[in-house]
Amino acid sequence: MLLDAKWEYVADTVMGGVSRGRLTDEPVSGRPAHRLTGDVSLENDGGFVQMAFDLCPDGGAFDASAFDGVEIDVIGNGEHYDLRLRTTDLVRPWQSFRTEFRATPEWQSLRLPFAAFAPHKTDAAFDPAALRRIGILGIGRVFHADVAVAAARLI
Repeated sequence: MLLDAKWEYVADTVMGGVSRGRLTDEPVSGRPAHRLTGDVSLENDGGFVQMAFDLCPDGGAFDASAFDGVEIDVIGNGEHYDLRLRTTDLVRPWQSFRTEFRATPEWQSLRLPFAAFAPHKTDAAFDPAALRRIGILGIGRVFHADVAVAAARLI
């Protein structure tokens, strides 16, 4: 199921960090895409730039229990990024279910089953019926982030 992703930009500046970036809609290697670029800094307890979207306009739960995972059409600068899922069961901003991927310099479709997502700073089990938000982050180290997504789907 193709998702109508209304990507938005978020950075560590919401918590006092100094990472800088931006989200643009532009063609990348011949495909229309949403492109996250920026410089990740660990200064001032920071360390991320992010593009993310809610599955429901009101930020509520989307029942993804009929699906097995997420597929993204992605390209990048060869760096590793996090794909993170949030559910309505998570109440703290640092909690998520996450997996890492490498954004190669060529377009690729990555199929990431829900079972590949590990809980982070939560004891909650992943409940696909409570899926709320999907995000892609450049995080945890000093580097230049450059990753673009042409499509996101539930599979």
